[in-house]
Amino acid sequence: MTKTIRAALLAAGALLVALPAYAADMAMNTVTVGGMPMYPSKTIVANAVNSKDHTTLVAAVKAAGLVGALSGSGPFTVFAPTNEAFDALPAGTVATLVKPENKATLTKVLTYHVVPGDYNTTKLRALILQGDGKAELKTLEGGMLTFQMNGSSNIMVMDEKGDTADITVADVTQSNGVIQVIDHVLMPAS
Repeated sequence: MTKTIRAALLAAGALLVALPAYAADMAMNTVTVGGMPMYPSKTIVANAVNSKDHTTLVAAVKAAGLVGALSGSGPFTVFAPTNEAFDALPAGTVATLVKPENKATLTKVLTYHVVPGDYNTTKLRALILQGDGKAELKTLEGGMLTFQMNGSSNIMVMDEKGDTADITVADVTQSNGVIQVIDHVLMPAS
């Protein structure tokens, strides 16, 4: 067997192995974020890098050196601000945060958007009901996020400063957790 034929057969075999996983991903999760499908077999970071709505978040995660942590086994729930959410911050905030000398502050802000565990909106709603209209979850940063209903179906997230964000794209399943897309950047108390 020639090397070319052997290589073609190996490539075809690899494709046949990958197709069932791809088909399962498409069947399980047809959610698109930033115009791209989010695959349940991929990690939070592997999916986020493809979202056109999260380029600022991805750049910030890279600048903070959190790619490895958010690619870990988790599970994590990431409340992922969109580019528009970052653009709504005071002028120059993002440019200042991603400077190497501000890595500790950037890490603090980003880990404030991550909760250990797998919290889809069904779990969040149940916690809100159990808490008489409010639920609190501790972030990786160490601060608290407060959750409430905003209307009959939407969940609102409040940071420690009292600012709020709505979950705009919910329950984006990942291999190591879930992404909840939000419309504002959350800030820790200090």
